[in-house]
Amino acid sequence: MSPLHERHRLMTRRRFLGTSALTLGLPALHSLLAAAATPTSAARTPRGLPGLPHFAPKAKRVIYLMQTGGPSHVDLFDDKPELRKRQGQDIPDSVLGGLRLTTMTANQKSKPCLPAMFGGSPRGRSGMWVSDLLPHTARIVDDLCFVRSVHGDQINHAPAVTQCLTGHNLPGRPSLGAWLTYGLGVETENLPGFVVLTSRDQEASCGQFFYDFYWGAGFIPSRYQGVPFRGAGDPVLYLGNPAGVDRDARRLLLDGLTQLNHFAHEQLGDPEIATRTAQYEMAFQMQMSVPELTDLGSEPPSVLDLYGPDVRRKGSYAYNCLLARRLAERGVRYIQLMHAGWDQHGNLPTQLPIQCHDTDQPSAALVQDLKARGLLDDTLVIWGGEFGRTPFVQGDINNPRAHGRDHHPRAFTMWLAGGGTKAGTIHGASDDFGYHATQDPVHVHDLQATIMHLCGIDHTRLTYRFQGRDFRLTDVHGHVVKGILA
Repeated sequence: MSPLHERHRLMTRRRFLGTSALTLGLPALHSLLAAAATPTSAARTPRGLPGLPHFAPKAKRVIYLMQTGGPSHVDLFDDKPELRKRQGQDIPDSVLGGLRLTTMTANQKSKPCLPAMFGGSPRGRSGMWVSDLLPHTARIVDDLCFVRSVHGDQINHAPAVTQCLTGHNLPGRPSLGAWLTYGLGVETENLPGFVVLTSRDQEASCGQFFYDFYWGAGFIPSRYQGVPFRGAGDPVLYLGNPAGVDRDARRLLLDGLTQLNHFAHEQLGDPEIATRTAQYEMAFQMQMSVPELTDLGSEPPSVLDLYGPDVRRKGSYAYNCLLARRLAERGVRYIQLMHAGWDQHGNLPTQLPIQCHDTDQPSAALVQDLKARGLLDDTLVIWGGEFGRTPFVQGDINNPRAHGRDHHPRAFTMWLAGGGTKAGTIHGASDDFGYHATQDPVHVHDLQATIMHLCGIDHTRLTYRFQGRDFRLTDVHGHVVKGILA
């Protein structure tokens, strides 16, 4: 008999289980340990981890205005006289440094300097240069903290967005909002602690997609992932009861499910059972809270006018900005707005003004509205994309109607407001071409560490053990940017 056949003959069920205890037991042990660190199914509102916050937070909530596609920093915030002086001339090789470019411009024969196309001027007491395309942002510069030296590692959209929102360029890590709600818990039983709102330019000029892992929970319990609200139809699917089922009947059904899930949780120790129960309960509460939240009829005309005419179009960026304020004042900890439309490779002269028109007034209005209601001091607002755009033109310098700019992660501008940041401040700088972050560079991980710090968290101490390793949002990187703290 061959050795293989002999092994099959001797491999009884008892022998298989006896020799496989380690391989089968470790996953079960991991699940039990995770369950021990997870609230039971009876817990409806997670209150965060013991010992958190690590210190008194400056920000109780965060609104991240994620401008996906890559807003052009050299056109909007970082004017460079050297680019005007050298317009049409190639950026020196000493500046390019042989660094990686996308396939769209890597083989482009020339890389001519292209200065800011639409004009601008220093604004406010800070003297921050802002494009004429952003008149509303220009009027509130003294409430903002501009960081001109942000840089990342990724040159393509999805990896760069993923790094900005999860700390890593590959999917599978918990997002920033998931880390915050996992560590700090939530403040309301009627709405999720982490809400996602998405919009895009009306011309659909940008082909970027919003992937679920941009607001996912990764390997931490899925109850901490973001809950996306839809821009058309019902904000959340299946909130309404079926015909013939009233609220009392739904409550009775959920109570029965909670008991069954509790028994299953005691037997199996699977933390996702607790997540399922919590999500059922949240959906029940949202049946009442979401219709009230999304009804803008209670907003006075002066507030609607502040956000601009597009605020009345459901699913627009303006509508989502107003919804973000309403979520914030109802206790939602982390609100992530994602707006696509900043990917101007060959339509910069036409599309950038449209994009700015759609987003400038609502972004500024959100800051003004929060400030007027006394919410800005403890609400951190972040505006920025996954990268900037190249200071050289993509395409033919002699064809102005088709000018564009390629992806550029080595220096770009973001702004923050409220939540313990220093208003009217300009932090960091790029070189004379807007190509490299040269003064007080702020890596994406540094920005994440600073956001966590403002929320009362030491980013090196909030970890989750997975596959034998302690993970954190900033991985092994990140330093708090003290220069932007109030």
